[in-house]
Amino acid sequence: MALKAIGTIAIRGSAGSSFDHGAFDPATRRIFVAHTGRDRVEVIDHDGGRHIATLPGFAEAAGVVADGGEVLVTNRGGASLAWLDARTLKTQAVFETGANPNGVAIVAKQGLAIVASIGDDGRGAKLEVFERDGRHRAVELPGRPRWCMTDHAGERVFLAIRDPSMVLVAELPDLTGIEHWKLPVGGAHGLDIDHDRGRLYVACDDRALVEVDIDSGAPRNQWPLAGAPDVTFFNPVTNLVHVAMGEPGLVDSIDPRTGHSDWTKTGAGAHTTALVAPDKLYVFSPVHGGALVFKGA
Repeated sequence: MALKAIGTIAIRGSAGSSFDHGAFDPATRRIFVAHTGRDRVEVIDHDGGRHIATLPGFAEAAGVVADGGEVLVTNRGGASLAWLDARTLKTQAVFETGANPNGVAIVAKQGLAIVASIGDDGRGAKLEVFERDGRHRAVELPGRPRWCMTDHAGERVFLAIRDPSMVLVAELPDLTGIEHWKLPVGGAHGLDIDHDRGRLYVACDDRALVEVDIDSGAPRNQWPLAGAPDVTFFNPVTNLVHVAMGEPGLVDSIDPRTGHSDWTKTGAGAHTTALVAPDKLYVFSPVHGGALVFKGA
C-alpha cells in the first residue's frame, strides 16, 4: 500500500513557489496543475513523463479539473473561470465569477462548469453553474467553500463547506433541491467520491477523513489524519484514498475497507496532487522544484 518514489519532473520557476489543484485528462493523457505562485497553468505529458507547456495569464490559478479533452481553471486573482481545450491548450472562453473562485467541477458531456467562490468583504460566497453558451445560475452559500465533485451522472454536485463543516448538495444544472449534510469533524476541505459504492470521502481540517453515504448523507466512518489535509483523491482501482498534507509534508493513504493507512514523505508545502489510475500519483512540491512521481497509488 505504501507509495514508491520513481522520479521528479522539473517545472521551471517552481522552486519556492506554490501550486494548487491538479487534474489528469484521460482524453489527452495530460496533467494540468494550477501554478498559483506564478499565475499560470503547467502541463505534463503523463506517458512521456515530462513537462511540456507553461500557460501564462491565469491570475492566482486555484482550481483545475479536466475531462473529455476540456479543462477548467478558476482564477482567484481575476474572479474568473477559464475554459481550455486540452489538445490545443487554447482558452475557449472566460466567464466572470464571484470573488475568489476556488473549487471547480466539470460535466463535460453536458457542457457544465460548476464553480464555488469564497467571496470577499463586499460579496458573499456562492455556487455557480456556467454552460458553454453563457447561461448562468447561482446560489448563495452558508459558509466558505472548499472542493467540489459531481456524481457519475452529472446530476448532483457535492461541495465541502468549511464552517459550519458540511457537504452541501444541489441538483444540476439548476442548483435546486439543496441539502446540508453536517459532518462530525470540523473544517470540511478535500473531497472525492467512490462512484461504485456511493461514498464521499471528506478530508477535514481537524485531522480526520470522513466517509459519507451519498444516498442518505449520513457519515459512515472516519479515520485520523497525520495533519491538516488538502487535496484528496480516491483511486477506483486500488480503493485507496490519498490525502495530501503540506505540513508536515506527506501523503496519507487510507484503505476504507480495513482502516489501514500508510504515510509517504513528500516535502513541506506539497499539499496538492494529481491521480492517474491505476498506479501513479503526482505530488507538486515547491521544495523539489516540480512534480514528485509515485507508483503504487
